[in-house]
Amino acid sequence: MPSGSGRSRPGGCGRTTLFAVPARTLVGMDTKRLGEFLRARRALVRPEEHGMPAGARRTPGLRREEIAVLAGVSTDYYVRLEQGRERNPSPQVLRALAAALLLKDEEAVYLRALVDPPRAGRSRPAREYASPQLVSLLDAWADTPALVYGRYLDLLAVNSLGEALFSWLGGQTGLLTAMFLDPAARDFYRDWDVVAQGCVAALRAANPDPDDQLLQNLVGELSVRSPDFARMWARHEVRAKSASAKRFHHRLVGDLTLGFETFSVNSAPGQHLVVYRAEPGSTAEHSLALLGSFALTDFHDIHDEGHITHELP
Repeated sequence: MPSGSGRSRPGGCGRTTLFAVPARTLVGMDTKRLGEFLRARRALVRPEEHGMPAGARRTPGLRREEIAVLAGVSTDYYVRLEQGRERNPSPQVLRALAAALLLKDEEAVYLRALVDPPRAGRSRPAREYASPQLVSLLDAWADTPALVYGRYLDLLAVNSLGEALFSWLGGQTGLLTAMFLDPAARDFYRDWDVVAQGCVAALRAANPDPDDQLLQNLVGELSVRSPDFARMWARHEVRAKSASAKRFHHRLVGDLTLGFETFSVNSAPGQHLVVYRAEPGSTAEHSLALLGSFALTDFHDIHDEGHITHELP
């Protein structure tokens, strides 16, 4: 994933860093994704979730014939779906498969997109950027870490406190690439495996068109370079980021736990705004205040690690 160059936008105590994310290179597409998705999701369904005895099974999940019965289709038809020999199931069959596989709403949408991809994803790639309105909003949150990321989990903008919190990124704007290829990520996220799997699931949720060639380029690169990414991508989980908490280890202020909320940017489909907060009176709140004081002085002089670039070349 390419790294972008940032430019600083001054504005009182607030200072949001913007990033220009270049268009990605196009690659070819795979025609067997429906079968891959069905096999992966079938392996995640426990028999007891459908009231079946677990018994002795050679492989995890349900058998093909069990899914076929639950979906009301023949075993032969379901086998053809998994093998890629039947690629046009009806909407009724897709709904039945979603129920049999216990898919959530986002996962069911993704399943439908495998059969009938949205045409919007066929347009030429464009540079993603955060709007001036979003930048002003981030600038106003001097005491709250906040950032904006794009459809492919590229960092588009981050405010001053967010930059101090995520200082380990250095000049990287590809959040997914940094998550899997930068060893500093495993030190920063105390629950790295959970956070990384969430990022992979969010990438699928943000890109419902499986023939999106930009997505395939990113997935192909990371699958080759990171066995962990390849393993997590093969689970075919689809889950947008929402609200939860994350445990961090920051080299300057130590351990802290922050809640976060993720908002979709309606004016820019595929973009998300993430806002972090500490519990009032908590150690994490004190740690954020300390990071904020560093940011107000000169974080470059305090932190000896790499820092997100501020000047365009």
